[in-house]
Amino acid sequence: MDYVVLQEVKELQQLDTENEYFVFVKPGEDSCLSSTKNVHIVELGCPSYPLWEQWALPRAVKKYGVELLHCTSNTAPIWCKTPLVLTLHDIIFLEGRDKQNHSLYQNMGWLYRRLDVPRILDKCKRIITVSEFEKENIIAKLQIPRERVTMIYNGYNEWFRPIDDTMQVYKKYIPEPGFLFFLGNTDPKKNTERTLVAYSRYLKKSKVKRKLLMADLSPDYLDAIVRNNAIENIRNNMVVPGYIDNKDLPYIYNSAFAFLYTSLRESFGIPILESMACGTPVVTSNTSSMPEIGGTDAILVDPEDVGQITAMLLELENNPAFYEEKRRAGLERVKSFSWRRTAEQLLNLYEEVYQEIPT
Repeated sequence: MDYVVLQEVKELQQLDTENEYFVFVKPGEDSCLSSTKNVHIVELGCPSYPLWEQWALPRAVKKYGVELLHCTSNTAPIWCKTPLVLTLHDIIFLEGRDKQNHSLYQNMGWLYRRLDVPRILDKCKRIITVSEFEKENIIAKLQIPRERVTMIYNGYNEWFRPIDDTMQVYKKYIPEPGFLFFLGNTDPKKNTERTLVAYSRYLKKSKVKRKLLMADLSPDYLDAIVRNNAIENIRNNMVVPGYIDNKDLPYIYNSAFAFLYTSLRESFGIPILESMACGTPVVTSNTSSMPEIGGTDAILVDPEDVGQITAMLLELENNPAFYEEKRRAGLERVKSFSWRRTAEQLLNLYEEVYQEIPT
């Protein structure tokens, strides 16, 4: 969510030189934004995010005379009289909770959103979400009038593109190119376990036996999956380098044979666009927003059917014409998405809402 608003603010800085913006952020060494003539980056210190949002933010809004407040990450101050626009990326936190999730950070975030969101919905002049799937989900489950919910797609950064000379950046993470690439985490919705079982079956049938690069997952977590599913054959073929720097990702996508994004549930799926923009075929899920973002230009599978995931990996490997078709189709599809287009729609919404505010 922080990544999305960062791109939006950068585009708005170039797009809009008339309106005045105050961007409230927590202090930190990693400064991603700089103030411009009409866009002011304001640091607000607070020991925790709930306290920052519920106490420090409303006071700053009042201090700087803000006329329209856009909260960009699902939650907002409960007690704030300023007209509110909310980006509600998803409502996963209101759906059934997987008891296998032992992450304290994710569980605390889940609880905070469950407490906050129902209390702020009636105060929102507009609710923005990032896909038609999520828009219909929000309208149906939260009983919000359709005219108050707006869908604005995310974009992708222009440095995700085909690169002829990858400068062997991939060697920082994996010895050879032509690997399978998977992005996930320990959240059960990322479907890591089934993906690894599918990969095990792929290795048994493939003549090439491509290695699997998995970003930002702990060896202990993966080791437990291997033991529980008796898939020891994948151990020597998994490459787990830890965190992959964002500036290296275009080179990783370009060096990969295919990208696996087999999540059970996503509200958008920016990595789908990033991979397609690099000319790398995407195997993704036929659930939630992923068919909407990837379309038929992605390779859609039932994420709960490991056999389908395996079959599509083998089809890409054994059918060069199919591979080339998906590569070219992805390059065309991403032309429909951009952060500039996102920012233009966002600016239009601000102006529309501002006109509705009583003077």
